[in-house]
Amino acid sequence: MADPSTGSTSTGTVRAPHGALPRGGTVRPITRWGKPVMHRAQQPVVSYDDELRSLAADMVETMYAADGVGLAACQIGVDLAMFVFDCPDESGIRTVGVVCNPVLTLPEGRDRHLDESDEGCLSYPGAYIECARPDFASVRGTGLDGEPVEFSGDGLLARCLQHEADHTAGTVFGDRLPTKARKRLQKAMEKAAEDYPDNWPA
Repeated sequence: MADPSTGSTSTGTVRAPHGALPRGGTVRPITRWGKPVMHRAQQPVVSYDDELRSLAADMVETMYAADGVGLAACQIGVDLAMFVFDCPDESGIRTVGVVCNPVLTLPEGRDRHLDESDEGCLSYPGAYIECARPDFASVRGTGLDGEPVEFSGDGLLARCLQHEADHTAGTVFGDRLPTKARKRLQKAMEKAAEDYPDNWPA
């Protein structure tokens, strides 16, 4: 997910409840909306090995190079239900993690409140628009060694967990927008296109 502000991952307290993000990977070009891998449910992760850890490291380096707060495997063209993130919550505390085979849980009934903040996607770079989402979210899945992991939070973190879990299901946030809003988003992306060549951010 693109960061609608600037520098939110550069400072502040960091929570890494399931360990630090893997580093030392290679920055890869980001796959754009319209590619088939972006619009289908991703294959489940079944092998927790060095290849998976290497993929996660590439995803982390690509996310940071693009100044993002989250990145799914499909966004570098890999058909696996997995994402990485480094994102602050409402209080500014950053949480970092890797989630394979995510299952998203959202509040219901009286506990459900919508946040209509701006949202952007690294696979549709340079464009942001309001997108209503629940203001709290939880995701559970598995980590890089197959161990159970769970993350939850509010603010931008809630939006990020929902955005990245959507990617693993083949949903881009533009799918959640009414037609007029999606057209405005497209115009903003096209206006910024010169700043994001096909190999960006590699």
